[in-house]
Parts: sequence; C-alpha cells; structure tokens
Amino acid sequence: MKDIAIVAFTQSRHSAEENGISETEMLLPLITEVKAQVGITRFDFTCSGSNDYLLGAPFSFVSALDAVGAWPPISESHVEMDGAWALYEAWVKMQYAEIETALVYGFGKPSQGSLREILTRGYDPYYLAPLGVDAVSMAALQARAYLARSGAKEGDLTAVAARSRAAGRDNPFALSLDDPAADAPYDVAPLRVHDVAPEADGAAVVVLATGDKVAEISARTGLTPAWIRGIDHRADPHSPGARDLSVSPSARIAGQKAGATGIEVAELHVQYSHEELILREALDLGDDVVVNPSGGPLAANPMMAAGLIRIGEAAARIHRGENRRTLGHATSGPCLQQNLVAVLEG
Repeated sequence: MKDIAIVAFTQSRHSAEENGISETEMLLPLITEVKAQVGITRFDFTCSGSNDYLLGAPFSFVSALDAVGAWPPISESHVEMDGAWALYEAWVKMQYAEIETALVYGFGKPSQGSLREILTRGYDPYYLAPLGVDAVSMAALQARAYLARSGAKEGDLTAVAARSRAAGRDNPFALSLDDPAADAPYDVAPLRVHDVAPEADGAAVVVLATGDKVAEISARTGLTPAWIRGIDHRADPHSPGARDLSVSPSARIAGQKAGATGIEVAELHVQYSHEELILREALDLGDDVVVNPSGGPLAANPMMAAGLIRIGEAAARIHRGENRRTLGHATSGPCLQQNLVAVLEG
C-alpha cells in the first residue's frame, strides 16, 4: 500500500443564509488559495462530492469545474456523496494509478431549497420515501431508541450541543451560536432545536499527495503532513426498521478496520447531538479523547462538505503540530446508516 498524506486543507466561512453567490463562486477562492499554497496548478486527479438535488439540476457539479480549470482536459471524477467519499475515491485511485497528487473538494448550498424535503429523496423509493418522513424525524426516532437503551437523559444531549456551540464560537469558519436555552422548544421530540445541526452553505478543499511530492509540498507549506494510516467505510441496512437504531455497527467496523486506537482528537460528523454519544461508543472513544474541538456540524453543517471538513479539521491539527494521531469521521444516510473513518498521523 502507498503512503498517502493530506498536505493541505481549506474551507469557506459558512453561511446560514443565501448570500447570492453560486457554487462555482464559492469554490473558486478556495481552490485558488490551495493551488498557491501547495505550488501546483494542475493535479494528477480531481474528485468532488456534491448533490444535484440541492441545485435542482442534473450534472450541476460540472459547472463547479470552472473553479478548477478543466482545459486542457483533466482526469476528474465525482461522487453524489459528501466530499469525504470523494477523498476515499481519490485515495483508492492513488493506490493503483501512477498519480502523485489529487485535488478533492465538496460543496453544497442548502439555502436554495428545503433541505428536509430534499433529503427524503435519498430514501428507499418504494417503502420509505413515499411516507415523506423528514431527516429530523428519522433522527428523533434514533435519539429515542438510544435514550431508552442507554439510560441517558435529554440533558446529556444538551451538554453535547452546548459544548459544540461554545467551541464553534472560537472557530472563524463556523456560525456564532448562543448557548442552548433552558426552555428551548422541541424540533421533533426528544430533539430540541439546539440538538439539530444548523444548515449552512459551504465548501472545503483537500490536497492528497504521495511519494516525493509529500516532502516537496510540505517544504513549501511548512506544514507537517497528515498521513492516512487507515481509512474504511461501511454501511448498515438502508431500512431503519431492519436494524437497532440505538447502535452503529457500521461505524464500529469502520473504526476497527481503520485502526482507530490511540486517538487524541476525533472530529465526528455529528448532525444531531445524540449521534456523538452513539459514535463515541461505537468507536470506543474514551473520556480522554477530545471530540469536535472545531464545534463540528452542530456549530455549522454545510451539506456535502461537513464530512470532508471533519477529516480536514483532523488533518489540520497535525499540520499545526497540535496532535500526533487524530480521527476524521463522515456519515451519510438516515440514522448513521453509512460511516467512513479515517485515522491520521503526524
């Protein structure tokens, strides 16, 4: 297996409101910045993650290539998933192809439509999607199952939300959110409004490198490379009724396969506060592991980029020399149905 490292990461300042710019305009300054940072204008491979439903047009990701520069023709691919899965595809391609650098990005603008309605289109089209159950209601079913099994209380969920929001206020890329109110209303019980990640428009860009390119780029940026020591993703049954919602077997297996031990900091793709508690258990993260010091998605949830940002934030802590071994996690589907885990090391 080739040793592959994350050598650069950047993200947008996420916005909770429509700001009048297109996905291409959102991406252009980020890709321009990262090209200048690593000193590369054309990468051996480019892979992106986005969702056509957010824009309401087929192949909407093609227009975003204007931000990359696709002429002369480039080697490019796309996944209809969070950008974390684009990173996985790039990592796999680098393992068997003669390429040394890859540009990976994810982006989304949920402000252009009703995200709760849009996400129902990703459910099973025969049995689940026709019910029209929105993502928050699905998450509430999982939260209720977890509370019943574990004995945890709603106050435990509020504590997760409060810590995440406080951390997010120190993150210039996240939203500035107040502490949870004691009398906050329910969104869908048992989830209160602060237990649900705030929707945001945003994007993120990561650069992967292998071989001599790692040392070359690191010398230019002055950053410690974040080596991908393990990466794996697994999926549970698509139907929520076919599994125990109070646990996450796919996250547990992905963590084991990726070698998630000795972790100092974990950036978890937590879109609802109870998910952190389920993932801590599945990934066997002790109290000594710092979770989401960036605030995580509960401080800003840019759809289709939030998972890639978790890996990027985990890498950035190694880049800055703050930690030696970190974990980045991404999820997709209802009730933590799919989980990707990347273990990074300095």
